[in-house]
Amino acid sequence: MLGPVQLVERFNTLEHNLPHAWASVNLSLTVADHDERRRAAALLGPVNPGRSGNTLRFAIARRGVGTSPELMRRLLQRLDDAGIFGSLDLIGVHEAPESELRPERSLHDKWKRALDGLPSDWSDLLVEVRFDSTDYVEPGALLLAPVNPSRSGPNALRLRCAHHFGYGAAPEMATRCFARCDDAGFTGSVEILHALSDTNPVGTQGPVWLVDGRAV
Repeated sequence: MLGPVQLVERFNTLEHNLPHAWASVNLSLTVADHDERRRAAALLGPVNPGRSGNTLRFAIARRGVGTSPELMRRLLQRLDDAGIFGSLDLIGVHEAPESELRPERSLHDKWKRALDGLPSDWSDLLVEVRFDSTDYVEPGALLLAPVNPSRSGPNALRLRCAHHFGYGAAPEMATRCFARCDDAGFTGSVEILHALSDTNPVGTQGPVWLVDGRAV
């Protein structure tokens, strides 16, 4: 006899069969056991599921602010790992115009475009990455660890880059770290907040910026 289908496997099948132009979908998870249903709701907390009887309902969005398919997959994997079984079903699909479905640039591409807009003699940067979901911040900080990011808001991290020498990560290292975030399915924006050119630190590792009354 075949065992229950894992929720992640069921989700992958549902996603594969969605229409090409899907923008968002509504899903339901039916869990018969009361205690398991409460555990499932807790593990699905980041998607803020609604409850109706023995069913949990939630939505995912293809792009922009909202629950991404990648986050949904990770949350359902938690349920599979916890041994929670249920019936995952598609209850609604919203399709978008083709013009809205153009792929959004990756963090890696946004970073490269930001660098391309700098003068050739740039020396020091203060950079902020703002993730589309707060769920991306902690794992994103781990992936960005080589560039020593610091928290700058509920969904944002800041980092420093140095072109040739001084305090800050090399731009090539930042490029690799942003690519790692892309591989994990994290989305957001990358902005260069401050840039200096042709600095020559004497007795120090590099310049200091004052942001909101703090030295960074």
